[in-house]
Amino acid sequence: MDILFRFVGAAICLMSASSAALAAGDDAQAASIKRGAYIAIASDCSACHTAPGGKPFAGGLPIVSPVGTIYSTNITPSATAGIGQYSEEQFARAVRRGIRGDGANLYPAMPYTSYNVLTDADIHDLYTYFQHGVEPVDAMPTRTALPFPMNVRLSMMAWNLLFVGSGDNLTDTTQSAEWNRGKYLVDGPAHCSTCHTPRGFLMQELTGSYLGGAQVGPWYAPNITSDATSGIGSWSKDELARYLSTGSLPGKAQAAGSMGEAVEHSFSQLTQEDIAAIATYIKTVPPLHDASDEQSRFDYGKPFSELASLRGTNPIRSDTDAQASGAVLFYGNCASCHQPLGQGSKDTYYPSLFHNSATGSANRDNLIATILNGVNRTTPNGQAFMPGFGGKANDINALDDGQVATLANYVIEHYGRPGAPVTPADVAEVRAGGPSSSLLLLARIGIAVAAAVGLAIILLLIVWRQRRARMA
Repeated sequence: MDILFRFVGAAICLMSASSAALAAGDDAQAASIKRGAYIAIASDCSACHTAPGGKPFAGGLPIVSPVGTIYSTNITPSATAGIGQYSEEQFARAVRRGIRGDGANLYPAMPYTSYNVLTDADIHDLYTYFQHGVEPVDAMPTRTALPFPMNVRLSMMAWNLLFVGSGDNLTDTTQSAEWNRGKYLVDGPAHCSTCHTPRGFLMQELTGSYLGGAQVGPWYAPNITSDATSGIGSWSKDELARYLSTGSLPGKAQAAGSMGEAVEHSFSQLTQEDIAAIATYIKTVPPLHDASDEQSRFDYGKPFSELASLRGTNPIRSDTDAQASGAVLFYGNCASCHQPLGQGSKDTYYPSLFHNSATGSANRDNLIATILNGVNRTTPNGQAFMPGFGGKANDINALDDGQVATLANYVIEHYGRPGAPVTPADVAEVRAGGPSSSLLLLARIGIAVAAAVGLAIILLLIVWRQRRARMA
């Protein structure tokens, strides 16, 4: 009987130890999932991999690029449509090097050039989160089909060799832990340089102009270096932290477009410690100054109104009258929210049009894109909303390209930075998704020239061999 009790006791001990091990394993996985979810937020994965009205991370979002439309992929753990069969090594290669599980190359619309600095620990937690913390969606999104020769993904191998860095993320021992954390977040998960660093002929980031401002589709990501005039050097660390957390800095800037999405899906959900770290690092980025900037884009303009001169003369309208003046368009469409003097609402929900980066920038695209597309993002303090006036097809209340140009020029003249006027062609370009690239045309010309040269060489070889044969 004593032996039996010992046996039962040993069995119970083994079962308890096994249960404890399983529980510990479950706790470790749960902790990894939680950390991975945070890194996914910091990396703003949902902004690109979740289509409007679609399921989380199921892909299908059309991303307009200068060489064509790229559709984001399904990154749920679906075994048929997503990354459910990826090993952790394959996942790491995709995130850091832009190489899919099947060995094909991704396009750098997926910012693997930044993600390549992610630590092994963060990659592991991301993998655990996407495999065990995300609901699988067995739906294949629209496949990317760029025009030839951009559809030849093999060409990305050469691009990667030229422009993907080593992935080293070395700690700068001369700086604080907060600064190093901020640099890691800015250069890695938050991938700030993907939008704010200008690109060269081959669409590579020009590292010598780091965070100096760049075009992102219809929007312009401005200079965010420490230059007090061209960048955001005039902002305090607390102001930058507030802007990142809320997307609003009254009297200076409001987030819209891609930055609005980044604030909504990423920055507003980061810890205050990480936001402070990002602000600490950004404040030290070497300044890049544009000689044409005589004053900061946040200081242009002043209150102005000519509403009194319009009363009793002509009705204020917002219809499709192509001859409507800038004043008529402004007071018919904008003044009810931004106020007759352009000063915005008292609670700053509707921002001032003067001392505003959108009207004070030499690049007019953000003002045009805001008029066309409006603003609609969720903030910790509620919804930030402005209707777009670009309209849909056959919308009789929409403003056409000429009217948007007229309205933009009126706003710039009275509330913003004087300079080159907005043209209907400028509006049409923004409405179409931003400037296109000549890279596609030049690539085709290069292929045609190479083919012609190759054919000429072959013909010369044939002629040469025929002559040799005759001489023999």
